[in-house]
Amino acid sequence: MTSALRVLIVDDEPLARLRLRGLVDAIQEPRCEVAAEAATASQAAAWLREHGCDVVLLDVQMPGADGLQFADGLAQRQAVQPGLPAPLVIFVTAHAMHALRAFELEALDYLTKPVRRERLQAALARAAQRRSERAAVQSALPQDAPAAPEPADFVTLADRGRLLRVPLAEVLYFKAELKYLTLRTASESHVMDGALSELEQRLGERFLRVHRNALVARWAVRELERHAPTGFGDLDGVDAAEAADSWAVRIVHVDEWLAVSRRQVAAVREALAGQARRVAD
Repeated sequence: MTSALRVLIVDDEPLARLRLRGLVDAIQEPRCEVAAEAATASQAAAWLREHGCDVVLLDVQMPGADGLQFADGLAQRQAVQPGLPAPLVIFVTAHAMHALRAFELEALDYLTKPVRRERLQAALARAAQRRSERAAVQSALPQDAPAAPEPADFVTLADRGRLLRVPLAEVLYFKAELKYLTLRTASESHVMDGALSELEQRLGERFLRVHRNALVARWAVRELERHAPTGFGDLDGVDAAEAADSWAVRIVHVDEWLAVSRRQVAAVREALAGQARRVAD
């Protein structure tokens, strides 16, 4: 059974902390537990130096360092014990004016008081998904693989009227579809603007261009096979002329197949061989 999300509540108002605790305790899915409460950013930082949590419910306006400054410290991994993943931040505040700055600091969500239980539950559900994706990524990587990207290494996109930041370590692939791109993680798909050519230049060697319409994380490629129509169906980007001699890669976690252009087959084979060598070593 998946462990409960450990939540740290940071708010200088005792009644606000009490209400948030009550809301968290009332949520049955995802399972959550309030690990601790703090009235100031300094108290929260001191607690985090000795403990870990998955989510911080964070007020903005507090005595001393405010919530934005505290979140900035978390983003820089200055307030977190080495070896522990940085907790996800969900701002809970009476002031909507700081939302843009909050998302610049990689906040998972921004809730305004009074918080509705349904809204908090949705935010915590996203936190649970993000935790699962992190675990899946780490289990798929070879032990000597490079460390996960720093917090600044992410893709920012608009999602139903709000900004969403997706760590590149969780991205399986980008695929061009009509005028948009699809970003795929282990549990979600997002539509975003942009061009694959720009992403390819920005992301460098971590992602492999397998086709004119697809850019795949190297670690996410599980196998390469010659396309058989009865085996894994029609492939995006493959026309009738290519069908007789086409290839496809299977993507980890989602068990999807993406077309591989003939000129990229050698590069994909090399990437798979490199993964095998790292595992063998």
